[in-house]
Amino acid sequence: MEYIRDYAMYISIFGMFSFCWFGWAQENPRPNWRIFLGIASGVALLLCLIGVYLSVTNWHAASVLSENTKFNTYLITVYIEFIIAGIGAVVLIKRKLSNYVAPWVAFIVGIHFIGLKSVFNDSSLYILAGLLVAISILSLFISPRLKVANSAITGIGAGIVLFAFALLGLIRFLSV
Repeated sequence: MEYIRDYAMYISIFGMFSFCWFGWAQENPRPNWRIFLGIASGVALLLCLIGVYLSVTNWHAASVLSENTKFNTYLITVYIEFIIAGIGAVVLIKRKLSNYVAPWVAFIVGIHFIGLKSVFNDSSLYILAGLLVAISILSLFISPRLKVANSAITGIGAGIVLFAFALLGLIRFLSV
């Protein structure tokens, strides 16, 4: 993939979702983690805003999503992700298993990146998928040991990984 606008969007989207996951991690972490989670959220938001600026100033540049087939595949993948994540979250909440919502959502988000690899022709999305799926599973074992909500471990892990991919987007943007 050599589309500068798409790299700019990587920065903004991954930065925004890093911000969101660090926020979700604040649901019930250890009290001394909160300051670091707040700082991480702020830095992720700053990176997101840099990505927004770069996206807006390069909006005229080509995008892989300019191709109708790729854009439609992208939309279908994202809609399916939202629907499955949402239905699963509702089921978990109704069954009084809300502690499993964050790992569930991270798992589905990870899986959806497998489908987006072919849209963006970017093999690094396989790595992102694998990391998010691993985090969602590992959080189920780590959280009870640390006596924190699953969302704390899932949010920290997903936040870090998405922040790293936002930085990767910035590096790729600067190298084009």
